[in-house]
Amino acid sequence: MNISLFIIDDHYMVIEGIKSLLQNEPHLIWSGHARNAAICLSELRYLKPDVILMDINLPDKSGIDLCKEVKTIYPDIKIIGLSTFNQQSFISKMLESGASGYILKNATKIELLNALDTVMKGDIYLSREVAQQLKQKTNIPFIVLTRREKEILELIAEGLTNVEIAERLFLGSTTIDTHRKNLLLKIGAKNSAAMVKLAIEHNLLSINN
Repeated sequence: MNISLFIIDDHYMVIEGIKSLLQNEPHLIWSGHARNAAICLSELRYLKPDVILMDINLPDKSGIDLCKEVKTIYPDIKIIGLSTFNQQSFISKMLESGASGYILKNATKIELLNALDTVMKGDIYLSREVAQQLKQKTNIPFIVLTRREKEILELIAEGLTNVEIAERLFLGSTTIDTHRKNLLLKIGAKNSAAMVKLAIEHNLLSINN
């Protein structure tokens, strides 16, 4: 499966470094790059990449805010946060803004490829160091899910809609909607993106590494 990739980072050496690292991968198609949020949004009017590697520290706008804006306008584009920061607050806010993954700038070529393949499948990718940082959060409540709730939660994490989940499990979409609302309450999240993030923190979902 070919993957078109766009990079936004204010450091030219980072852009060139990633391009150099992945240039010989035949299934990767370079859509372009930008060094700030304004150029990124302008370019996306004409380009529709599958995945954006997005620095969270940009000169004109937070990558967290840009992520939310891009996902609102182009919901099908997958975004992977790219940063030198592995603090829980940055990771959590990026995921809550709609990112499908978060990796650090010291990522290896294998990590980058795994991240791209994982998010294209509809899953969430967190590099090992990032996942460990999230798991260090203290005072996490003990959450018990039924077998059916776990099954639905996994499908939500894959990005499936209520109708798609209903078809997969041979249930009514109303039933799935009820389960989704119950999961939001149990996990204590306001939306599905936040729920997936919290589910990872609570070890309710497996993390790809």
